[in-house]
Amino acid sequence: MKVKSAEFVKSSSKNEECPKDVHPEYAFIGRSNVGKSSLINMLTDRKSLAKTSGTPGKTQLINHFVIDNNWHIVDLPGFGYAKVSKGERKGFQKLITDFLLFRKSLITVFLLVDSRHPPQKIDLEFMRWLGENAIPFSIVFTKIDKLTSNEWNKNLTKYKKKLLLEWEALPPIFSTSSTGKVGQPELLAYIYKLNETIPRSW
Repeated sequence: MKVKSAEFVKSSSKNEECPKDVHPEYAFIGRSNVGKSSLINMLTDRKSLAKTSGTPGKTQLINHFVIDNNWHIVDLPGFGYAKVSKGERKGFQKLITDFLLFRKSLITVFLLVDSRHPPQKIDLEFMRWLGENAIPFSIVFTKIDKLTSNEWNKNLTKYKKKLLLEWEALPPIFSTSSTGKVGQPELLAYIYKLNETIPRSW
């Protein structure tokens, strides 16, 4: 499964400015510096489709990319330790929640989690919020190349045990590394499979 075309569409500072609901949308979100832009570039085989930055919290708008003229990748602002004021942080939160709650063409959310760390409170709270609002999501672990296979398997097992304390069943889980394109085929196959089942009646 390969992406044939990928183009930037627009950046939006509020939900009303987003493109009209013409394509199914797959939103990517995660804590600042989790490797979101690198993952989007890896998925699409484009080195600079999404702008990467060493500064956490650099993405402050909703960025839409059209893929194969058939579906959208939506790059949402990161959350966590972005160096912004409390007022700006509240603005980002409203921007994100409005999009996730009211965007009719949103199919699912890919929540990116750094594979090197134990379960973080902020990630678990966000998953809980998604579940409470019946928003479908998957967990995408990033940077698994930074760990040995044994270390990664131990971390993943711990994460699953933690989740099953609250959840009856686990959401889809993907293991990725932008270095070496680990997880690219699985993620794309999942998205394209969902695309085949969408009635597109919004």
